[in-house]
Amino acid sequence: MLSRALLSAQQSRALALLGSRATATSASHAAASQTNEGDLPEFRRRVREEPGKVRMGFIPEEWFQFFYNKTGVTGPYTFAFTLSTYLVSKEIYVLEHEFYNGISLAIICVAGVKIFGPKVAAALDREVDEFEKSWVQNRQNQKDYCSEGIELEKKLQSSMEAQNMLIQAKRENVALQLEANYRQRLMTVFNEVKKRLEYQTEKQNIERRIAQKNLVEWVVAKVKASITPDQEKQNIDRCIADLANLSKA
Repeated sequence: MLSRALLSAQQSRALALLGSRATATSASHAAASQTNEGDLPEFRRRVREEPGKVRMGFIPEEWFQFFYNKTGVTGPYTFAFTLSTYLVSKEIYVLEHEFYNGISLAIICVAGVKIFGPKVAAALDREVDEFEKSWVQNRQNQKDYCSEGIELEKKLQSSMEAQNMLIQAKRENVALQLEANYRQRLMTVFNEVKKRLEYQTEKQNIERRIAQKNLVEWVVAKVKASITPDQEKQNIDRCIADLANLSKA
């Protein structure tokens, strides 16, 4: 009878586990179908699981829950008492010297658990906490390292933007230098053309003055050549007379 109860309890637990897995699988598929193609499913890190609850140190809580729905609160205890009474009364389980040795061993185990159990549990929990703390610290270090990498990448991206601005400024500077060089060459061409024009102007002026001088000298020479000595004497006399008249006046 006990084996049947245990078997039915295990079957019910297996069915519940399969149902929970199917529900979780369907829920995960539904969540995955609702997400977009670019979205990734949320990753949840597994946490430490605590062991299941037990009674009397070794009897699972699920066995009591199995009896509660059918026999009430006293069902498991009544079942255990009647089953043990039946086994002892029918001598299916014989109370020999090993039974009493088992009772004494159980008393020693319970006393050891009650006395040394909390200290051992505290030491083990402390080791587990230290181990978990090391893992958490390692994970935090990895997160900090990744965060620093992200910040460094952002700084590098901003520096790349500044580099693009610097390249644009250099291009503008080169364009200004080319413009200044172009204007300087224009000014050089202007000055050279101006010099050549001034040279041509000065050359024409000199040629005109020389031609005018030569013409004046030629006219004077011709006039002097056309004047005879008598005409020159007459002109001198006339000039003297004019000067005398002027002096009397």
